[in-house]
Amino acid sequence: MKREQLIWTVIFVIGGLFLLGRMVFTEHGIGKAYIHAVEVNKDDPNPDHRWIKYENALPRDYHTAMLENPDQTEYKVSLSRTIGIWVAAFFTLFIMSFLYRDNPFYKVAESVVVGVSAAYWMVVGFWTTIIPNLLGKLFPEWIQSWAMPGLEAEADYFYIFPLILGVMLLWRLAPKGGWISRWPLAFIIGTTAGIRLIGFLHADFLVQIRNSIITIWVTDPTGTFDFWGSIRSLIIIVGVLSGIVYFFFSIEHKGWVGKTAKLGIWFLMITFGAAFGYTVMGRIALLAIRLEFLMDDWLWLIDPALKRGGM
Repeated sequence: MKREQLIWTVIFVIGGLFLLGRMVFTEHGIGKAYIHAVEVNKDDPNPDHRWIKYENALPRDYHTAMLENPDQTEYKVSLSRTIGIWVAAFFTLFIMSFLYRDNPFYKVAESVVVGVSAAYWMVVGFWTTIIPNLLGKLFPEWIQSWAMPGLEAEADYFYIFPLILGVMLLWRLAPKGGWISRWPLAFIIGTTAGIRLIGFLHADFLVQIRNSIITIWVTDPTGTFDFWGSIRSLIIIVGVLSGIVYFFFSIEHKGWVGKTAKLGIWFLMITFGAAFGYTVMGRIALLAIRLEFLMDDWLWLIDPALKRGGM
């Protein structure tokens, strides 16, 4: 155990020295974010209609502006966004540390991410659902007066029932009376299941049946036979029918039925493999984005977009 602690201590020391060296010996430091001051409505004669807003700026533009005029104020370093880059970088490393094993750094990052995500979606749900779709229906004038001036709605007191169900859900937080929350919860589960059933029935059943009813003899708009289009249609038809035969268990899979079922297995495995590969490639793309963030925005080891240019 001591040897393992020594190894990780050496790794952290080397990493710290590397960051310190990059900060000291890299021009303008590393991991900094820059902003550009832009005057809005600068041609408006009314001074109350003009103001300054700050937009993201490229490091090379900041570098050029500093060379031309060291006292310029149009481009500057943003402390808050710079802190955000460093926090994001360290949290990325904390999450990646789980590849070694579970550790306190990963637990802290996991807890913070889950907590921030829950709080974010709570705020989004409050301002996009509760305010306009519930309170905005019950008290439209009151909501227009302080929350959403542009809200166009008329009072609909039918929404008192969702309000009552929502209050009943909160009883789950009470020490006693938690059973009251079961009624709105059962209603939500039942209605959601019914709505989802209709959606899945249309998207995953009827649409697939419709897309499987195709012609084998395919022609282009000029009426010429399309060989590859016909092959594609044939593969789709054979794949769908053989896949259905595999799930047909009323007949023993022997003879031509068994051979067709085995062909269906091949189509199913190819489909599952392609879906899994698509998922893996999506995760690898996310990993590549995080690695590019660490190497580019944080450590300045690469510059694929030439954001720093000659810096």
